[in-house]
Amino acid sequence: MNSIDASLMIWLNGLSGHIKILDDLMRLIASDYLMPLVFSLSMFWLWFSGKTPSQRMTYQLTALTGISALAISNVVVWIINSLWNRPRPFLDHPDELNLLFYSPTDPSFPANPIAIGFAVAMAAWTVNRKFGLWLAMTASLYGFSRVYVGVFYPTDIVGGALVGMAVYGFTSYLRRALEPLITMVVRFARGVSVA
Repeated sequence: MNSIDASLMIWLNGLSGHIKILDDLMRLIASDYLMPLVFSLSMFWLWFSGKTPSQRMTYQLTALTGISALAISNVVVWIINSLWNRPRPFLDHPDELNLLFYSPTDPSFPANPIAIGFAVAMAAWTVNRKFGLWLAMTASLYGFSRVYVGVFYPTDIVGGALVGMAVYGFTSYLRRALEPLITMVVRFARGVSVA
């Protein structure tokens, strides 16, 4: 599997370096700022969405769960990274890759930014299928761009996606277990005019 993963990564990265505008676009998408901003704004949008008071409450509870899943995903990735330090592909295959990005120093597996993206996408999916699908496609594009620029293996992306989805499932369970406390937090936020 490792050789298939490396071969696929080298092939996808081999698409780079031929069309400058595509390379620039992939660098922009792979950046540490654009997609995390998109994911954060999507939770912000969810928080302030809903046509009826009941729907707004559902959206706000979902946004709170999504933000919690985002945070917990970071912790889960950190734990996995401390147990298994998988080197980045540009370290394993320096002569075969065209690195279009800075050289991250943290372990490769699982892809933390993708875990965050899929945690947010799962949250959106539970209340708005189209928006959730759009975010999942955005997170997938983010993952592809990270392989394209040479900083992740494809299995890092798949691992990150699985972590994000699993953590969202766990966070949803946790939210139900902590009711009515979570609803009280949202009502408090509404009382102080933040919701």
